[in-house]
Amino acid sequence: MSKAIFVTGAASGTGYAIACLFASRGYDVFITSRSKSSAEKSAAEAAKKYGVFAKGYECAPVDERQVMDIFADIDSTGRTVETLVLNAANLGFDPKDPAAGQDLWTVSVEDFRNVFETNLVWNFTIVRQAALRMRGAGKGAVVFISSNTSYRAIPNRAAYSASKGGINAFAKALAVDLGKYGIRCNVILPGTIKTERWHAMGGGKKISGELAPTGDISDFDDIANAAWFLGTDESRNVTGAELAVDGGMSCQLYPQILNDLLKKENE
Repeated sequence: MSKAIFVTGAASGTGYAIACLFASRGYDVFITSRSKSSAEKSAAEAAKKYGVFAKGYECAPVDERQVMDIFADIDSTGRTVETLVLNAANLGFDPKDPAAGQDLWTVSVEDFRNVFETNLVWNFTIVRQAALRMRGAGKGAVVFISSNTSYRAIPNRAAYSASKGGINAFAKALAVDLGKYGIRCNVILPGTIKTERWHAMGGGKKISGELAPTGDISDFDDIANAAWFLGTDESRNVTGAELAVDGGMSCQLYPQILNDLLKKENE
């Protein structure tokens, strides 16, 4: 029986890169998106390119019945999800002005709550359905895509940072609860990623790379490679761990570029 991966939020970007990497190495692929047509289109593209079975599903937060139906449909294909990657998230933006995040003084309780509903409660419903199948198989890997902002906060993203911190703790709790069934749970902590939104920032985007010790920020493939390691037997005895993929942003006390700027000012 072929191995299968389930990736949320995988119609494009990081999620799609993860799905494609696994597909290129023989995994059948199941992906979700809030758009049914986008999920089905991306799944069809992956199937054609890599010669694997792939299927896309619409999955909207937080509908447990829909999640249960999706996994029942996967069961009907005769496949068991061996790797689950939870990539989809509520980013905690103001829909009218994403750059503004969520203003602490004006954000509605509903919008604040929705970030946690999506990033924690929704993920819980998906993990539980996947883990039920993994438990029967005696093996599985769960990979959460969290964020380095769970440790290094940024302005106007309190709900997002806190929910990602919750994910980190959730993964550790799951590692303890599910380890006896052969199920591992780990976390990837990306920093800034070269998304379409990042590219749309134009000249201002350059500073992100300049702030990192490596001088660069992550491509989609950087996150996909980390997901491959944590989602396969390459990390057979790793669980409850966090892997930062952020060019070293979260390990420094402050960016070296600040020293360089200070020297220039004093010259």
